[in-house]
Amino acid sequence: MLKQRTLKDSFSLEGKGLHTGLNLIVTFNPAPDNYGYKIQRTDLEGQPIIDAVADNVTETTRGTVLMKNDTRVGTVEHAMAALYALGIDNCLIQVNGPEFPILDGSAQYYVREIEKVGMAEQNAVKDFYIIKSKIEFRDEATGSSIIVLPDDNFSLNVLISYDESTVIPNQFATLENMADFRNEIAASRTFVFVREIEPLLSAGLIKGGDLDNAIVIYERKMSQENYDKLADIMGVPHMDASRMGYINHKPLVWSNECARHKLLDVIGDLALIGKPIKGRIIATRPGHTINNKFARQMRKEIR
Repeated sequence: MLKQRTLKDSFSLEGKGLHTGLNLIVTFNPAPDNYGYKIQRTDLEGQPIIDAVADNVTETTRGTVLMKNDTRVGTVEHAMAALYALGIDNCLIQVNGPEFPILDGSAQYYVREIEKVGMAEQNAVKDFYIIKSKIEFRDEATGSSIIVLPDDNFSLNVLISYDESTVIPNQFATLENMADFRNEIAASRTFVFVREIEPLLSAGLIKGGDLDNAIVIYERKMSQENYDKLADIMGVPHMDASRMGYINHKPLVWSNECARHKLLDVIGDLALIGKPIKGRIIATRPGHTINNKFARQMRKEIR
């Protein structure tokens, strides 16, 4: 029988927060059997701890935010995906601010550090949630759906579709074996459309966003004047408003990188179920909101 696993040692990563722009340090520590994932705010009085479970998610607008009482922490999904994908069951995560650092917008640095410190097998048996029958969850308003089918292993298929986009056609990504996460999914970066940037900034979000930690997609033509204004807000050089496409300092890792990142996000959000799943998941147009609703439903099924 497979045993639970934790980290052999602690490690830290430092970087700016995507939404706050703050410089943040997040530290991952070994934890005892049956501990699960917990997050500690070391910057707050009493250093409160939040259980990283779907029931504690309070916001899903542009990332997954956990909150307990008055303590909150956001942008946790990439770290959660790395822990879950590498088979870590128990971990105490400490952070000195209200969100995890965005790093390069992917999960690859988390994966790299986990592999560097290594993983330790524990005494407790790994407790899988085995899917016995088809489970389906749909959001008619968005056209999103998540379906889970019985299977002896975990696999995930993701389809994304942006009907109004001239740059991103329908994209598909698949993960047939969790061992492939490291090389096939972890480096996929978060993405945003140019038309979303100004509203997000007005809402007090993405203060730490830049062309190094996100794929920026220009797919709906703007006037040159408005495009220049947005470039000034972002602190980047002016660009030709007639040229559609990806605006990045680094090229795409894969042609379907956006779909792969959505797959990464699904794993990170389903990690908050609290148990690894054995089943085949098919997610169509997923997002943090439906991911969390589905994870909550799965937790009810487990109970």
